[in-house]
Amino acid sequence: MITTANCHDMKAALATVDRLIVSRPAPRRYHPQHLCLDKGYDYPEIEAGARQRAYRPHIRRRGEEKMAPDGSRSRPARRWVVERTGSWHNRFRKLLIRWEKKAQNYLALVHLACCLIVYRLIVLG
Repeated sequence: MITTANCHDMKAALATVDRLIVSRPAPRRYHPQHLCLDKGYDYPEIEAGARQRAYRPHIRRRGEEKMAPDGSRSRPARRWVVERTGSWHNRFRKLLIRWEKKAQNYLALVHLACCLIVYRLIVLG
């Protein structure tokens, strides 16, 4: 889902979930679908929207610190996959600063960048 640069992630969260391309298995009572979100999505409307879409939301609360079962602090969340992908996209000048006015043009550039990234990983190793 493409939004403007000054749009908060919370505003586009449910629309992004609605536009998932990969079909998910039908949710069952004994095997529910989970939706894990960080503190930036700690809003009642996000939690209610996730429940309406048959997800079990796991949203870290603002001000809550992650603690291990024994009460000690554990390692920070593993966000490196998302951060790495964002870094790869920022290597393309056309994506670093968005000059395109039409969302379709920007989305096409994102797809082209993803294709180039995958091609480089496969061919160049």
